[in-house]
Amino acid sequence: MAKANPRPSATYKMRRRLPKNAIGNALFSVGMVAKVPYFGTILPLVTEMEPGYCKVTAPNWKGVHNHIGTFHAIAACNLAETAMGMLMEATTPTSHRWIPKAMNTKYLAKAETRLTAEARLADDIDWDKVTEGQDVVVTVAVRDTAGNEVVHCDITTWVTPA
Repeated sequence: MAKANPRPSATYKMRRRLPKNAIGNALFSVGMVAKVPYFGTILPLVTEMEPGYCKVTAPNWKGVHNHIGTFHAIAACNLAETAMGMLMEATTPTSHRWIPKAMNTKYLAKAETRLTAEARLADDIDWDKVTEGQDVVVTVAVRDTAGNEVVHCDITTWVTPA
């Protein structure tokens, strides 16, 4: 996990104010979807969120199905981006800002169950050294309920001083 964020974003402050249980997770997830409505298309539930790590689940329901009845590849990408976004919100101090820049995605297997995305930073970021734009890569593994990785994403974010 990354170092504690000394200047947390409003999003991460809200998450930390809520209880670390199913009710807090649900309340935070509803608030997140209110702020980023497109994420709501996958019915995400943020279950863990801290600097350098985030875990988000999404149910397998008709709204995310493709033509063969499995979890649609782009819906899985939406789940990966949700996890990356909440990781970056927990990690990035208010002195900086971030935006997605690129996503390298590998579809590894059919996804036939609910999915869980785990986003991680490979390395800590020295925020004092981010004085110009810098790429930060977030790795996201999307797994089915058996633990099989069905989608893998490396999402590059562009981070700059605010």
